[in-house]
Amino acid sequence: MQQYIVGFDIGSRSIKAAVGEVRKKGQLTLLRIFKTDSQGVRKGAINDLSEATQAVNYLLGSIRRDYKNAVKHIYLGVGGGDVKLQSSTGVVAVSRSDSEIYQDDISRAIQGSQAINLPPNRTILHFLIQQFIVDDVKDVKDPLGMIGSRLEVEGLVVHVFQPVLKNLSKCIETSGGSVAGLVLSPLADAQSVLSKNQKELGVVLVDIGFGKTGMAVFEENKLLSSAMFPIGSSNVTNDLAIGLKIPVEVAETIKLSFGYGVAKEVSVKEVVDLSKIDENAKGLVSKRFIAEIIEIRLQEIFELINAELKRIQKDGRLPAGVVLTGAGSKLPGLVDLVKRELKLPAQVGIPHISQMDVVGGELGFQAEDPEFSTALGLLLSGSEKLTNFSGHSLSFTRVIRNIVKYLIP
Repeated sequence: MQQYIVGFDIGSRSIKAAVGEVRKKGQLTLLRIFKTDSQGVRKGAINDLSEATQAVNYLLGSIRRDYKNAVKHIYLGVGGGDVKLQSSTGVVAVSRSDSEIYQDDISRAIQGSQAINLPPNRTILHFLIQQFIVDDVKDVKDPLGMIGSRLEVEGLVVHVFQPVLKNLSKCIETSGGSVAGLVLSPLADAQSVLSKNQKELGVVLVDIGFGKTGMAVFEENKLLSSAMFPIGSSNVTNDLAIGLKIPVEVAETIKLSFGYGVAKEVSVKEVVDLSKIDENAKGLVSKRFIAEIIEIRLQEIFELINAELKRIQKDGRLPAGVVLTGAGSKLPGLVDLVKRELKLPAQVGIPHISQMDVVGGELGFQAEDPEFSTALGLLLSGSEKLTNFSGHSLSFTRVIRNIVKYLIP
């Protein structure tokens, strides 16, 4: 059986979508990547539903023309919403007289661990299994068939501000699409750019978007922390506009064309003639001065990230270092700045397109752009859920069933 699916990433500056087809034996084929300007989105959350719906409707219309049924199976990224993580535990006695653990024992333990009290405006987005414990044996991956009298599951509940999910889902539904699943954006990024070895050793993924920066920390193949900060590459652009007294559009061009992450590595003799970029602008500006403005704002972002690493006692202690993704990760010199600020190895994460078949070489080149890591990760997550359902985690279908009454009026 073949099925079209879409990974849909609604950002503050642009909306990206990756269309794929899940073919026989669960093989995922990437068919096309779409991108359009975003509207009505700020800091990863919708603040003008009408404008956002207009932009989403335009992109869904483009997808619908070539892949009509694909818009009925959209896996949507959640990039805002005051993300919080909460540990939970469920404990049950093994029900059989022979002490063998069956699936119903596992289900009861998981159900117990999900029974947490949340404020009425919060919604569970993910429930992630951290480990099973059979009697006193820890770090059990799959207790099915084991012998024991007591089964315990330790999980991590990821919950977000409910209106954020409601607006995102309503935007898709109003435009004629159907949400098949909701995924926290940093987890989608991790799906596309991190290796199992990196997540095992210890790594922090940093997604620098236009209006926000997201992070996720993994160790022993478990999520330890995830956070969103309301600051991104747009703040760098705004700082340049103020510092150079130029329009924001011109500042964005200067950032992309002449920006650098570490000021001391830029020669003071190199200058930019503003009049060649904008006829209304005048004067020469030192590239070193441009880099200094950029560096100050980027330092602020990584101070926030390092504070979170310190909170979980992982600052300077992640062997696989920092993996950068998102459109903001492409700034020259950023990797060197990150190494200096976080005192960890760093690299730009390239989506692992080897996890899927790709139609055409040009598409493969496009798919390796870090800007599309979230959309591709959503596509991979959706494909995995369709072909490899696991009873040990909340599937997208179960998530949607639990919260759809809140999301769709």
